[in-house]
Amino acid sequence: MAIPVQDASLFVSERRPPSRNPGYTRMFARGRLSLGLFFPIEAFAGDMPAMRGQVALAQHAEAAGFAALWFRDVPLRVPSFGDTGQVYDPWVWLAHVSASTSRIALATGSIVLPLRHPLHVAKAAASIDRLSGGRLVLGVASGDRPEEFPAFGLEAESRGEIFRERFELIRRVHATHFPEAAGNWGQMAGADIVPKPLAEGVPTLVTGRSRQSLDWIAAHADGWVTYPRPPAHQRTQVDAWHAAVLRERPGEFLPFAQSLYVDLAHSPGEAPSPIHLGWRLGRDPLRHLLEALQAAGVNHVALNLKYGQRDAAAVVEELATHIVPDFPVTPTFPGEP
Repeated sequence: MAIPVQDASLFVSERRPPSRNPGYTRMFARGRLSLGLFFPIEAFAGDMPAMRGQVALAQHAEAAGFAALWFRDVPLRVPSFGDTGQVYDPWVWLAHVSASTSRIALATGSIVLPLRHPLHVAKAAASIDRLSGGRLVLGVASGDRPEEFPAFGLEAESRGEIFRERFELIRRVHATHFPEAAGNWGQMAGADIVPKPLAEGVPTLVTGRSRQSLDWIAAHADGWVTYPRPPAHQRTQVDAWHAAVLRERPGEFLPFAQSLYVDLAHSPGEAPSPIHLGWRLGRDPLRHLLEALQAAGVNHVALNLKYGQRDAAAVVEELATHIVPDFPVTPTFPGEP
């Protein structure tokens, strides 16, 4: 059914704090770790996944109690980089998966702000937020593939400043009506972005440093996503994050999240051996690793199965049966256990 033009809720922010966004609440709670899965949910050699059966795997992940599905933003294929993400444009893929799920959070990891016009990002993010019932968690980054910047007419060295300006503009147009603004992206007056998000703004996570200080991230973002490290090393990153949050927003909880590549072995007890940005290991050592990360203060781990040696469906089933129940989500929709 078409929504009538006079439905003002599409154009007026409800002024809820981002922490009430169902996707954000499902993923993050103080002292608790939750689990997500990166698309593509498959193991593959080279840089191009097959992308078969992805919606069914996403639905399985939701039913099993995973907190989030993660969507990559890879505008151009760069074979030497080794990974094109889920191939499809993230906004198109988000809409497709959103229509096939109902509770699981939908997180971007991460939209490359310097390579996208900020008003397009703002409109797309608010649209997915509305259509999914508030399940979008917007991860953003400054970009790290050198070949992409000249293709979009940008100097790579300027991406930190561009990121900061576009981040702040997106926040502003989500939270205010008919803002007047100007920058290297253009100028805006007498016009507005619709729809507005369900909350005052879409919860936004900064990935890595994105060429910003940790204090700037703590002051402006709703959380920080960083890279996998051994628990003892990751604890130092968590401590630095908590210190920055205490300086910039004392008393607030802002989550710490990370990615982790996993090659889940057939043997439940197989000891860890390193792979790129992660580990090959059995499910018992994986549980111990996740427990150690939780104790270190990590609030969410997004698992990537690219370097696995097993069928992804079997891995998801084993994780669903033996790992996910130990890291439960916060129920966010009526009827959830």
